[in-house]
Amino acid sequence: MAGATPENEAPAAPSGSRASDRPLAKLAVAVVSWNTREHLRRCLASVEAEGAEEVVVVDNASSDGSPAMVRAEHPRVRLLANPGNTGYGAAANQAVTACTAPYVLLLNADTRVCTGSLAALAEHLDRHPGAGLVGPRLLNPDGTLQVSCQPLPTPLHTLLADSPLWRIVPHVPVLRRRSLYGWSHDRARVVPWVKGAALAIRRAAFEEVGGFDPAFFLYYEEVDLCHRLAGAGWTIHFAPAAEVVHVGGASTVQDRAAMAAQRFAGTMQYYRRHYSGAALARGLLAVRAIVLGRWIRDTVRFLVARDAARRAALRADATGWGRVLTGRGRGA
Repeated sequence: MAGATPENEAPAAPSGSRASDRPLAKLAVAVVSWNTREHLRRCLASVEAEGAEEVVVVDNASSDGSPAMVRAEHPRVRLLANPGNTGYGAAANQAVTACTAPYVLLLNADTRVCTGSLAALAEHLDRHPGAGLVGPRLLNPDGTLQVSCQPLPTPLHTLLADSPLWRIVPHVPVLRRRSLYGWSHDRARVVPWVKGAALAIRRAAFEEVGGFDPAFFLYYEEVDLCHRLAGAGWTIHFAPAAEVVHVGGASTVQDRAAMAAQRFAGTMQYYRRHYSGAALARGLLAVRAIVLGRWIRDTVRFLVARDAARRAALRADATGWGRVLTGRGRGA
């Protein structure tokens, strides 16, 4: 295995090497879907327009007709329709395993691949043999940048990321230069982890570390994967030559309260996997402090609300926070 590269520097390939003449033959596309039919339709159309030669969809028991749509409109796509929702990590493992190419672009269903991005990702992996995975530049539907590179979680980072303080980072020059939150995402570089909406994965690296940990049902599965890849000597790259539009929240909005709570449960699960002793205690304390604050906030709002729909939403939110505090959420 190639050794780790210098921090924040994406190494070039040895002199005289070149990418494959047919980069798309080396890059399969895998999509995990759950009740996102219209997004999935647009995602697959963008992938096929780019000439992808191998496409796999794993559907986690959608009830909105997603599997039927894939069969009818995309007959060249290999569809694996699960009888139940296995969670994102397990479905992503299933999708990558079903592919045969040496590289796999794993996509959320609410993404659209921009022109030339599949080839750019394959060529980046060719040029950087030490890269375990590569994240493209993510764009919001309006074309603005979607921050996709972040530091690995620490107790302080967890607290700051949930506070209004981090929003000032892009406006303070010294902080902007030193923080991934304020970084302009304008050059290729090595980063701690990249957002899981779009990940170009080197199969050899993925298999070496055992893929995603299926215990992460949703949220933080990509952080855990990047952490383990780095521990095995691989590097995590960001490559702005490739761009993917990401709507965000297409699946999670269907049960907003539960998914919001699940995000914090996933954070706690990550801390338990990778921290111990006092560091673990501080990490869990940081998460519980945030969740407790949200439980108090939404409980008070519920008590003073008069609108029935508003009260129902606040009750659901407070119940979700309570489940995390009492350890009844997945990963909590």
